[in-house]
Formats: sequence, C-alpha cells, structure tokens
Amino acid sequence: MSLLPVAEAQARLFALAEPVAVETVPLVEAAGRWAAEDVIALRSQPSADLSAMDGYAIRFADLPGPWRVIGESAAGKGFPGSIGAGEAVRIFTGAPLADSADTVLIQEEATRDGIQLTLSVEGPAARGQHVRRAGSDFALDDRLIAAGDRLTPARIGLAAIGGHGALAVRRRLKVALISTGDELVPPGAPITGTQLPSSNAVTLGALLGDLPVDIIEGGIVPDRLDALAAAFDAARHADVIVTTGGASVGDHDLVRPALEAAGATLDFWKIAMKPGKPLMAGRLDAAVTLGLPGNPVSAFATAMLFLRPLIARLGGSSAPLPTVHTATLETTLPETGGRAEFLRGIWASGRVRPAASQDSAALVALASANVLILRPPHAPAAPAGEIVEILPIT
Repeated sequence: MSLLPVAEAQARLFALAEPVAVETVPLVEAAGRWAAEDVIALRSQPSADLSAMDGYAIRFADLPGPWRVIGESAAGKGFPGSIGAGEAVRIFTGAPLADSADTVLIQEEATRDGIQLTLSVEGPAARGQHVRRAGSDFALDDRLIAAGDRLTPARIGLAAIGGHGALAVRRRLKVALISTGDELVPPGAPITGTQLPSSNAVTLGALLGDLPVDIIEGGIVPDRLDALAAAFDAARHADVIVTTGGASVGDHDLVRPALEAAGATLDFWKIAMKPGKPLMAGRLDAAVTLGLPGNPVSAFATAMLFLRPLIARLGGSSAPLPTVHTATLETTLPETGGRAEFLRGIWASGRVRPAASQDSAALVALASANVLILRPPHAPAAPAGEIVEILPIT
C-alpha cells in the first residue's frame, strides 16, 4: 500500500463515520461541544435603550440646561414616566432611558444641587451619547451561533443572553485508548531491565482534555495476537478506538492482524508524513479505529493531525481541521524528502525556530515546543527569513 498524502488520509478518515447523535443539554453541559443547529436569538439585546454610564438621562435638545431632576432609573427598575423640556432623570449604567430621553449626561459633566442640575463642562457632543440602543448587539431572530461552531465560553454566554437555557449538540464521544508493547509498565510503577513507563495514553488523554470525550482506559496490552484481539473486542462499543504502538511491520507489530481477527476492516495504512508514517485507520463495527505509532513524538504529531480532527468531525464541527498560521524562520531548514515533515518548533513574536532535537522519541524537545513547523514533501531548503506554516500545539 503506497503512502497517502496527509490531506487525503484526513479526508478518508472523516469519511469513515458520520457525526454522532444529537441531544439537547443545559448550557453548562454544552460548553466545549459543537452546535448541532443554528442558535437563533429569542429576544433582542438590549431589549430597550439603556444607559452606558452613570449620569442623567436628558433630551439632547435641552442642552446646555439647566434641568430639574424628577426621578431615578436603575437597572431592572426604570423610571415609569417620561421627561419633558428642562427635565432630567438620574440614571445608572444598564438602566433603561425614560420615555422622551435620548442622551445621557455623565455625572462628571454635571453639578447637582438638590433637584437642580447644571452643566459643568462642555457636555455630550451628539444626540444618543452614552446610550446603548435597543437591538444594537443583536435583534430577535438573528442567528447568534452557526451550526458546527464550537461552543466557547463566550458563545455559551451569548446563547444565554439570547434567551436559551439549553442547546442542541452532538453527544459526548467515547474514546478507547489502548497501549501496546511488552516493554510498557504503568506510569510510576517500578521498572526493571529495559522496561519503559507508558506515556502515550496519558499524553493523548491530556491532548483530548478540552474536547467532549469520555476516555475508556484500555490499559497496556502485551504483544500477543489473542490479547490484542480481546482488547479490541472489549472496546468495540466505543466511538473511536485508538492504539499506540504495534502499527509498523516488525514481527511484534500485531495491531493490524489483531484488528482483522476482531472483525475490523482497514481503510488505509501508512502516511506520507514524518514523524508518523505507520498510521492505520479502519472500522470495527460502528467504531473508527486509529492505530498511531508507538514513538511518543510520532503518536503526538499524528494525534494532532488525525485524532483531534476526527473527534471534532464526529462531534459535529464545521471546520474540524486544525488552524494553520504562519511565522518567519529564524534559521535555515534543510530540504525535505518524499514525506511532509512536522518539526517541533518554538514560536514567539511572529518568529519560529526548530527545537534542538527532532528525534521521534525525544520528549524534552516536544515539551519545550509550542508549534509544529509544516514542511511539504520535496521542498527545497528554507533560508532564515522565509515564511513557513505552523500549527500551534494544543
């Protein structure tokens, strides 16, 4: 099977499954998910003309005063009447304007003696000064959030002030994480000989921490066909089954035959990217299977390019692929071969440089990086000062 370009592999991965079912949940539970339908304003905001400052509601035509203060308007409790010529109403931020008032004279611009109010400085320059007009933020029936948009904290607040207490979203996804390898032991466990602490599962769990997923801990599975097939069978009710390790072609790389033994079908295997060539994707019943490399950096890079976008796609995102930015190179990069390269980099003030080590097992370099530098296949050497594409590390 030939190496697939990254973009083609992402498209084929997305084609393996449709977004999951829709449910309606309270706003606090909708945070971090993607809107399953357009969110329409059930009210206008503001619903009336409101004061943007503490001061006095007046008629602009009555400038430069003086005025007689006839009452007060506070947020949630407006002045019940209207104002006439030469009259003013004490008003506070967020309070509705009295009928006939069209401007706010801020308190720093006025001098008050009892009910008498006079202008102490120049005053408002135009009608409507310091007034938030009704519907100036949004109007009844406006679209506030588009289907497929991520429900960020600000959008949750927008939905709330738009009159919603619950939203239609895709349900949370179940993601099974399975680590493979006879050499692995749980993090923090005693180590003997050439054993290795298992880091990929906890790394991927943290990488998915901001997404609407429930992690199913598949544990560490030894390099035995029967053990792997049993692990896949136990995880077949997940939405996504993720393995790390065992996806290459060595005698102990058994993920592919174990998946097939469990009844899975393979869609593609091997990607034209570095690090991360041995990546496989397929289906096991309704679950999407994603086999990531075992080297920690390779697992991280492929998860950034494939696992997170897959979660976003299944969760209903209208733009599941990561956002690419640009930066200016600080140092020269060598030419690339036949695979796209994703270099760990340090990005600051619009400039980027590669991390000291690009070894696929070097976690110190990955931990110090904040971007991946994207280099296309067969690219010539890039000199310092050239603009390159970067992918911020989540």
